[in-house]
Amino acid sequence: MEFKKLLPVFIFLFLTFFLIINWNKVSWVFNYRAVSGLFSDFFQADFFKKGEKPAGYYEKENGLEIPKIGISAPLISVEPGGQVEKSLDSGTVHFPDSVLPGESGQTVILGHSAPAGWPEIKYDWVFSRLTELEKGDEIIVYFNREKFSYFVDQKIFLERGEEIPENLTNSENSLVLISCWPPGKDIKRIAVVANQ
Repeated sequence: MEFKKLLPVFIFLFLTFFLIINWNKVSWVFNYRAVSGLFSDFFQADFFKKGEKPAGYYEKENGLEIPKIGISAPLISVEPGGQVEKSLDSGTVHFPDSVLPGESGQTVILGHSAPAGWPEIKYDWVFSRLTELEKGDEIIVYFNREKFSYFVDQKIFLERGEEIPENLTNSENSLVLISCWPPGKDIKRIAVVANQ
């Protein structure tokens, strides 16, 4: 009888600790935009034809790849008002006030940078080599099982706290990668602008 009384408490504690320990892997469930994208993809009519995947469907999880500088990192979505700084330890972060990849407008992705020789722990180093990118270099974003290719247009440097200029590009779909500059210092920001 005592066991039956303690079972709900045990289950509650187990689920709570499970969520806390695995938050980076399960937090996307609480992001309505990511979940709605998955459901809309799932319920497309093409998805159910003879077990085939719809055109443009990719098995890859949300992520960012920059072939020229050897970057492959998770892309984490954070709700507005969420913990962007903490999420940067687990990969690159989609800035919550910008449009989602593939939508019309400006998608902003944030990442840490670290000085040369910094150990590759967490993702402190992911945007350390952004200055090596040149016009035409490809940046690939995987989001909601779709692949979006962007091509570098320009690099700009911003003062700390300075807003991203509105008219960086004439493209309807643009991507801006932002990190601290110089790497490991919180003095300025580097922004790499790419068009789809």
